[in-house]
Amino acid sequence: MNSSKAVINVNFDEPINRFGTNSNKWDEMAAITGVADPDGIAMWVADMDFSAADVLQEATTGLLDKANYGYFTGEGDMKDAVAWWMRERHGWAADPQAMFSTFGLGNGIGLCLQSYTEPGDEVIIFTPVYHEFIGKIRRAGRIVRESPLRIGNGVYHMDLDALEASLSGREKVVIFCSPHNPAGRVWAPEELHALAAFCACHDLLLMSDEIHHDLVFPGHTHVPFPIAAPDVIDRLIMLTSASKTFNIAGSRLGCVTIPDERLRQRFAATMRALDIKPNLLGVVLTQAAYSPRGAAWVDALVRYLDGNRQIFVDGISGIPGLTAMPMQSTYLGWVDFANTGMEMEEVIRRVKTDARIAPSIGADFGSGGETFLRFNLGTQRAQVTKAMERLQAAFGDLQ
Repeated sequence: MNSSKAVINVNFDEPINRFGTNSNKWDEMAAITGVADPDGIAMWVADMDFSAADVLQEATTGLLDKANYGYFTGEGDMKDAVAWWMRERHGWAADPQAMFSTFGLGNGIGLCLQSYTEPGDEVIIFTPVYHEFIGKIRRAGRIVRESPLRIGNGVYHMDLDALEASLSGREKVVIFCSPHNPAGRVWAPEELHALAAFCACHDLLLMSDEIHHDLVFPGHTHVPFPIAAPDVIDRLIMLTSASKTFNIAGSRLGCVTIPDERLRQRFAATMRALDIKPNLLGVVLTQAAYSPRGAAWVDALVRYLDGNRQIFVDGISGIPGLTAMPMQSTYLGWVDFANTGMEMEEVIRRVKTDARIAPSIGADFGSGGETFLRFNLGTQRAQVTKAMERLQAAFGDLQ
């Protein structure tokens, strides 16, 4: 859905040196991934390398001009902007009164686990999936219940029959990733409805992380869970944020929308007990992002990322033994190295040492990710092209 009429000028090809800017992705690449700078290409953490949108820069300048960083108002206006965005971009009539501002979306997931589960409860995730789901569940003292996705026609599918056969009765929550990270799968409405029916049948709370919902490529449409399955509103938690779309994770603001009043009261009690409130910069940037000018910037971004996607998929397809899952959304490429005949230790050595690329390791995403690596394409096209050339050289003996 396209609501943008504003005209913008943006150059996503502009080279930007992030070294020395306190960028986790670049300044900690060597320490965390083992790929040394300055020759390494950071393609791991899901963070983009583009300059911030002008609408965000202007909002930040306006905040500086006021020279007031004390207690503030305006959270209600920000929530109205969130509701406008969800309605105009996704067709979802989100209620601002049902929204909570958390200290980042990861914090929102953690708060949900504290609000709706107890230590020892089991939490279902469909793996491979965003690795922090596993981390957050375990750090909360809950038990991870993995439901492996199956591959059909080159893309992931849920196997709800297998999941049902494996249930212990201790499961309380499903955490779902829509669109899917790491593979960029855009779930069909009927798949979402089937999952909703499963949760209703087994009295499970459904937490839908839809942080990548704006980054969907032509030919695919993201459907928010409240639209796909309105009959499970009484057990649905919606997790969204402008942070991934606009690359403002540092502003630490997530949005948890809870349509059901009973669930909303429980979450509000946790928020009050822990004194969770949003920060000023997060409110200002989110409100600025969710605007017609922000929409125009996102439209331009998706077009650019689609070009990066094509270069990446074409490059991977030219290397025997490597298979990239079709990218329907996100800027994350998910590549299977199983058919190279190599052990993953050798694959990772070639990618990190020979190609000097820092990817995310597939095994960290849970069962089914063991033979995969994830590559972040949210960078200048020249970097994607260089990475493809390096990968082709590193696996040149497979040609």
